[in-house]
Amino acid sequence: MLNYSLHWNFWRFAGPPHQEQKLQTEEYLSLLKQGGLLVRNTYNFDCQEETSFWNLIKDHFGGLEELTSKTRNRVNKAFDNLEFKLIDISEIKEYGYPILKATYEDYAVSDRKMNIDVFNNLLQKYDSQNHDYWGIFDKTNGQLIGFQIISLWDCSCEYTLVGVLPQYKRNQTFPYYGLFYSINQYYLKEKGFHYITDGTRSITEHSNIQDFLIEKFNFRKSYCHLAIHYRWWMKIAVNLLYPFRKIIPLPRIKAILNMEAMQRGEK
Repeated sequence: MLNYSLHWNFWRFAGPPHQEQKLQTEEYLSLLKQGGLLVRNTYNFDCQEETSFWNLIKDHFGGLEELTSKTRNRVNKAFDNLEFKLIDISEIKEYGYPILKATYEDYAVSDRKMNIDVFNNLLQKYDSQNHDYWGIFDKTNGQLIGFQIISLWDCSCEYTLVGVLPQYKRNQTFPYYGLFYSINQYYLKEKGFHYITDGTRSITEHSNIQDFLIEKFNFRKSYCHLAIHYRWWMKIAVNLLYPFRKIIPLPRIKAILNMEAMQRGEK
């Protein structure tokens, strides 16, 4: 069985990115027979050439000393005001919906809906022993104000679902600084993982989180190769719409065309 899962109507690899290999024709066709519009295949993880697609990774932990003085101050400010710790998923199920809803509403690009059914389906997807759950708590009242779900593999892990109440991004408590520092320290230093990833290059551009991780926490682009395999009629539609990709307003269609531009090396 190929280790791929269906997300937003396209297939993508569900394991650690360093294990994904180039798919053969019969392999991606077998996936498309099961549903979905396309298969995204990335391979040659951390290749030596600069390509138009990448996984964002951090493969070392240098403590506070590797950070700029401004970032160190913000990490310390976060620890002064907030607590970051592993929690049970039950806390996210009980208190996480308004947090995630507010997070999505605060994104620069409105490319995803959020309601209680969507939230419950997401939590069901992440409710397994292959995930860790981090909570952010306000020290003044003990309130859960943010959370992060981590997907776990044997020697690496991935930032997945994250939510933080937007007012805490703006009140000088710097929750993301404390959260990412705590997670990086735990998995890279304490657990000895080989790397943490924030996933692949964004095709939706709904937030600036990857630029933030590069600038503040020394994540890097692990370049790879990208191949997209479409259903035949989907390929025709993409080719027809591609010249208009910069003016199409529909977020889902724009995301697919962005990914096609990356496959062609034009973005």
